[in-house]
Amino acid sequence: MDRERADGQLAQIAETVGLARRLGTRVWLRGGWAMDFFLGGPTRDHEDIDWFAPAADAAALAAGLGALGYTPLEGVPPEQQLDFVKDGLESSFALVDLAPDGRVLVAGGPWAGTAWPAGLLDGPPGRIDGLVCPVVAAEAQIEIKRMMPVWDPRRPRRAKDAQDIARLRAALAAPARA
Repeated sequence: MDRERADGQLAQIAETVGLARRLGTRVWLRGGWAMDFFLGGPTRDHEDIDWFAPAADAAALAAGLGALGYTPLEGVPPEQQLDFVKDGLESSFALVDLAPDGRVLVAGGPWAGTAWPAGLLDGPPGRIDGLVCPVVAAEAQIEIKRMMPVWDPRRPRRAKDAQDIARLRAALAAPARA
């Protein structure tokens, strides 16, 4: 594992959680770092840091990240996801709408209005050492990793996703979590 890269990403996770707190908004880790925070420690290298954030707070979040030295990247439609880079490390914020009935919806782009898995943002926070961070629920994380190649056939199944699913399932089945 590239410890220097992981330490840089952990520092940016802490920075982003602190910014969200100061802004009065919320962010939730998703993807590999969400799994690692759920499990309590890094398990593998991560290409980037993936987040969910409320679309209603996107402009304030983008401005706050810019003030902290994050540079916006182009790519995904900005009403769907905001991407940034700082110190060579990328962070992506998938934007969500929070429906009055509790559903979490894709905020924009071609899948706007599509519901994410039930309970997505209802999991307990995760922790690595002293850093506590909101994360997507492990069960929803499994469903996303399992279903993404079905939902979007352009995204093939990856070996790391199968390994992540196995790690999450084992942790959920462990007696301490039962």
